[in-house]
Formats: sequence, C-alpha cells, structure tokens
Amino acid sequence: MVERKPAEEVDVTKEWRASQDQKSGAKRLRLLAAIAWVVAIGGEIAGIVLLRQHKFDHGNLGLLIGILVAIAVFAIAGSLMWKAANKHDPARESEPFRFFVQNQLGAIISVVAFLPLLALIFLDPNMDPKNKKIAGGVGAVLAVAATLIGIDFSPPSVEKYTQDMNQCAAQIKASQPTTACSPEVAEQAKQIAADSDTVAAATKDDAHPAGQDVVYWIAPEEGAKTSATPHVFHLCNAVSPLRGKTVNHGSVTEAYAQNASRITKQIAMEQAQCGFRKSETAPSPSTT
Repeated sequence: MVERKPAEEVDVTKEWRASQDQKSGAKRLRLLAAIAWVVAIGGEIAGIVLLRQHKFDHGNLGLLIGILVAIAVFAIAGSLMWKAANKHDPARESEPFRFFVQNQLGAIISVVAFLPLLALIFLDPNMDPKNKKIAGGVGAVLAVAATLIGIDFSPPSVEKYTQDMNQCAAQIKASQPTTACSPEVAEQAKQIAADSDTVAAATKDDAHPAGQDVVYWIAPEEGAKTSATPHVFHLCNAVSPLRGKTVNHGSVTEAYAQNASRITKQIAMEQAQCGFRKSETAPSPSTT
C-alpha cells in the first residue's frame, strides 16, 4: 500500500502503557535493586552480630566504619536502580499507597538498613565512647545521605506520562518541536498520531470530508472497564468481525482506554462494508 495523506486535527489522547521492553527493563532493574538491598541489610545484620559479640568495644573501628560504608553503597545503588525502573514502569497517582511505597522504597530500605545498627551503636554501654562517637557520627551521615538519595522528589506516574505523551503526539501532528517527547513516551505518542491519522483518512465521506474519530470494538467481558487481552478497533459496527458481538464505540481515546489498542489491518475491506469512500492513497495501519 502507498503512504496515506495526513488527516486534519483529530483527538489522539489515550492512556500511557509501559511497552513489553520497558516492563522487561524495569523487572531486571528491580531484581538488581533487590539484590543490592539484600546485601545492604546483610551488612547491617553482620554489624549487629559483631557488635553483640563485643568486637567493637575497644577496637576494630575501621571494620565498623567499613561495614557502614558498604551498607550505604549498596543501599544507594539499589535506590538508583529502583528509580530507573520506575521511569520505565511507573505507578499510578490514583493508587496513593502503592504510588508512595513504589516511589519512596529506596528511602524506606535505607532507613531499615541503618536504623537498628545505629541504635545499637549509640546504646552500647561497652563501646569506647570515642569510637562510639566516631562510628555513630559517620553512620548517621551515611544514613541521611542514603535516605535522601532514596527519596524521589519528582516521581514519575502513569498520569504524568499520559499527559506528556498526549502533548508529544499533538506536537508530532502539528509538526512542532517535540519538547514533550521524553524517551519513555515518544514511541507510543508516534503510534497515537499514526493511528489517529489512519482512522481519519479511512472514515472520510460526504458528511465528514476530514474523516472521523469514531471507532468500534468488542466490549470488555462481563462489564469490565478494560479487556483482559488487547482487541482490534474497527471503522464501523457493520464489519464482519463484529457481527454477533457486544460492541462499544467511541473515539480512539476510548478504544485504547478499554484495551482495544490495535487498528484493523483490513481497512480497504471495512471501508467498503461501512460505505466510506476510498481515497487514491489508501491508509495503512500502524503496528502497535
């Protein structure tokens, strides 16, 4: 098929979803972060055991500081990898508890990795006061640093990515500088713009010379808000794949929101079944 002509303004909004590659990358980073945090907490446990065995009462200050530094290094490394994973696959602001825990888990783990050991250091009656002061001071500084690094002061979210993606898609359609197109949203924004153009170009008729933003898809099962598996959206409800089915209709926005996120590949056939005129440059669907 030859390339289609661009259509006029059409709403291209949809909810951002992490791609399979983004989910895989996030899963790998979270696994590495978890390993780093396990090592950090393991270092804390080792320090507590040695402390209870009175290994630091009158010496071994270098070993204790080394343990504290190692805890900080692994706690911070885990936090940085966890933050990177959240950029690939963020939580939703509409789920406040999960949103908070997922984005601030690095800070939480850092507190867990330091607080019990620091408490035992400061409360140990047998440790040399000078060593206690030095080890406690170093540990407190490292704990604060690890906790602050673990905090995400500007956490990503599905809602924020959706807004950015829609702005990016609008910029692409208007041939404007793509200032909103971060790497996390650019690919899907391009798909939105392409699918929107395809639908508009394929649904032109005498009443709608610029095309329409109305598509049809199989309704989610048992009244659910979204389908469990991706569905195809079509140009009208008279097409053969929708016969005998419960059908929803709406904008491309609404189709994507219900997980009807793949445009039909039988555009020419559906144009004939729906009564839309075929242009000289037949539209071709994008891949999603």
